[in-house]
Order: sequence, then structure tokens, then C-alpha cells
Amino acid sequence: MHGPVYPLQPVIPPSVEALSVVVHRAKVPVWMPWPLPVGWLFTGVVCAGDDRSGGRATAVACSGPGPLGGMGELILVAEELGVGLGARYAGMDAPDPGPYMDVGKPAQAKVLAGGRPTPLWHVSGAPADRAVFAGEALGMWLWAVVWPEQSGLLMYDELVLADLRDAGAEVELVPCGALSPRLIEP
Repeated sequence: MHGPVYPLQPVIPPSVEALSVVVHRAKVPVWMPWPLPVGWLFTGVVCAGDDRSGGRATAVACSGPGPLGGMGELILVAEELGVGLGARYAGMDAPDPGPYMDVGKPAQAKVLAGGRPTPLWHVSGAPADRAVFAGEALGMWLWAVVWPEQSGLLMYDELVLADLRDAGAEVELVPCGALSPRLIEP
């Protein structure tokens, strides 16, 4: 009924080696703000897919000081249509954000994804504790899920996202923090 269901691989604690493994297996972008906002750290990565098909969805977690104080967390998900990893972190039942995005209005946020301006729309229907934005980049869904909801202001700063599959030695410079519990239990 749902088509192929890609298995969610175990959450990988943040390390340069773990990130490299996911980057090399991924068939979709592995988005990370680059450079990371001041004080922010890479806090984990997970992918959906199997050994034969490779990663069909990736989620990268980062955390740091929120724009209004306190700690903020951001999970960036890149996925093929219908995978549902972004929806899992957004706290939604549908696999894709399409029905919950008001694309008839101007985008609420923009990022520079892989060197291209990428509009993101606010996604309605998510729990009140998080802000959810979604759009399309490189032919894949791009989700940005931010905790707490007020930290969604981070998305209005025109973040620059790098696809780590295209990064070279820069991946070895990623500052790592503690594993984000949001990757395990959204």
C-alpha cells in the first residue's frame, strides 16, 4: 500500500567517521549548515535505506544557542518522495509535507542549499513544541525541524546549507557535540 519502505538505520553518535560513512552511502543530499552558526555543533546523523539501495533519506542534527536565548536544535532532512523520515521528526502522520504547505503564498524562509536559493514554507499540523519548514532542493524534499518553536527564527537568517557529499576535507573540520536525543525520540 505504501510502496517500498526503507529501513531506518541505527542513530549514529556524532563523529567525523560516522558522518563520513553516511555521506558515502547516501543517494540523497546530506545537508548541514556550513559554516555552522556561531556556537553550534554537529550532534548526530541517521539515514533510511539498506545496503543494496543506499541511503534514501538522511537527517543531520545540530544544536547551539537559540536566537532568543536558551538552546536550539535543528534537524535537516533530505529524502526521496514518500520516505517519511522528515515527517517523523516533524511529528506528522503523512509521509510528505505537500498537503500541509501553503505554496500559494510566498515562502516564509529561504536557505541557500547547494549554492541555490531554496524557498521553504511553514508546515502546519506539527506539534506546538517545534517549527517545521519544508521545500524542494535537488529534486528531493528538504525539511528543517527546529526545537523549541521560537528557535525557528534561525530559519529567517538565510542559512547556507552544504551537501556534505560534495564537501572534501571540510568534513574533518565539523565540530561535534553530544548526541541529540531528538534523533532517537523526536
